[in-house]
Amino acid sequence: MRFGYDLAFIRRRYNRLAAIYPVFEIIFALPRGIRARAVDHLALNPGDRVLEIGCGTGRNFPHLVKAVGPDGRIYGVDYSDAMLARAHNLCRKNRWTNITLWQQDAQKLQMTETVDAVLFSLSYSVIPDPHKALSCGWSRLRSGGRVVILDSPLPSGLLWRLYRPFVSLLSRATVLGDPDAAPEQDLRRFTTKVEKQEFQLHTYCIFWAVKA
Repeated sequence: MRFGYDLAFIRRRYNRLAAIYPVFEIIFALPRGIRARAVDHLALNPGDRVLEIGCGTGRNFPHLVKAVGPDGRIYGVDYSDAMLARAHNLCRKNRWTNITLWQQDAQKLQMTETVDAVLFSLSYSVIPDPHKALSCGWSRLRSGGRVVILDSPLPSGLLWRLYRPFVSLLSRATVLGDPDAAPEQDLRRFTTKVEKQEFQLHTYCIFWAVKA
């Protein structure tokens, strides 16, 4: 655990935030269409299986369902029961029958299926030890499959060093993300071929890697 919060505390915080979670996309100026871009980088085909770690209320599900089609399968993992309740409601509302939701600690993922892709979408920096979660996801990924991480790493430079205290305070006070999370470096522990796409002066990035 790197940034001072245990899973029980994180679960309680997200349970309280579940009802207003979409508001944070406005507060944190999430770039329009970035979720769809992240899913595009998964390079999914109809019939594929995809695992989303930290699926939350299911805000990526419309893009994932479109990508894998009715014959594909989506597995969503989250630790917050309130977030998952909203994800379940979303699935029922849209009659999505190919989505399986699990309340689990992603750092100790229990899953027997092999998947074609793994997605972390604004969840990586929230996990107390994200590298453990990444290792679990990587172990379930087939050869040739992709991991995609959409997150908000803290940029470098003088301006951002001045901005850092505000970002850290806001992040910890709301969704608990660790500004020192390093998804690119963590991915490089598994493969040297890591690519990224930056948005809004590096305030958001999509990282992706292919398993050999």
